Amino acid sequence: MKAIVYERTGDPSVLELVDRPVPEPAPGEVLVRMAVSGVNPTDWKARRQWPLPAGWQIPGQDGAGVIEAVGEGVDQILIGARVWVWEAAWQRPWGTAAEYTVVPVRHTVRLGSASFDLGACLGIPFMTAHRCLTAGEFMPDKLHAGALSDHVVLVQGGAGAVGNAAIQLARWADACVITTVSSPDKAQLAAAAGANYVINYREQDVVEEVRKIAPDGVHTIVEVCAARNAAADVQILRSGGAVCVYADDGGSEVTLPIRPLMVPNARWQFVLIYTAPKAVKAQAVTDVSAAVAQGAIRVGVEAGLPLHHHPMSAAQAAHEAVENSVVGKVLITTSET
Repeated sequence: MKAIVYERTGDPSVLELVDRPVPEPAPGEVLVRMAVSGVNPTDWKARRQWPLPAGWQIPGQDGAGVIEAVGEGVDQILIGARVWVWEAAWQRPWGTAAEYTVVPVRHTVRLGSASFDLGACLGIPFMTAHRCLTAGEFMPDKLHAGALSDHVVLVQGGAGAVGNAAIQLARWADACVITTVSSPDKAQLAAAAGANYVINYREQDVVEEVRKIAPDGVHTIVEVCAARNAAADVQILRSGGAVCVYADDGGSEVTLPIRPLMVPNARWQFVLIYTAPKAVKAQAVTDVSAAVAQGAIRVGVEAGLPLHHHPMSAAQAAHEAVENSVVGKVLITTSET
């Protein structure tokens, strides 16, 4: 089989397209013939600095394809199932950027009739967004239609992959969604994703605009840039609200005022889906899968998430695009499944 492999950390040039034997699924695992692999920021960050316990790594946490074989203890009825794959390469060398990969069966989810492109976009972005929308003290543990019907959610950076996922999931759960963007083009994408209100933070005062929409403040803030946005976040949280920080765009440190956050019993929740509790991840998988089954999740420009396809031979370019913060979702086509 063809696979993208790197044997040392570094820039995109360490990625190589090589031939590897098709792996055999171990007990509890399945062999997936990959159709599409999704590229996330953590893929290039891992490529640059995470250790290689096996001495090599196939990148890619997310993807979609068809189960072709199962290991001992796995029901053979799964053979032929179309699935999306999540967290394939976390502390494992077998990522999704290959024609075939092996993963624990629990890391595959039936995709139904949804496209492989959509399936490859789910994993890390949507599970991260789910965590951000459920971690607050007064937020529900589960998402479903109506779960957020009395909630106001602010998504900082609504044109990013996680921002897009948060908008789509929150709207599916019937929240009022406000989002911030940095340009008119990104505003169009956020609106396409379903945001009720879009604020251009370079031209408008975010605190003033949010307070017009939600005089009592917002229940949860999905935060991509806490270093830049902390002062505004403090001013627009309602009592018991939460700021859920999933990235360190714009700076790695944040300063918070104690009293203005203490009085409303505010919460700052830091989110890394890889190390989130197992039960949290399991619920995210369940809820995201339900949203897909109900047709609530979309991808493409019309859904506010432009797709950028690359063949396996252009894996280096795919990683460079994500590292350079391309708007949308980068996908590597791994086969014609």
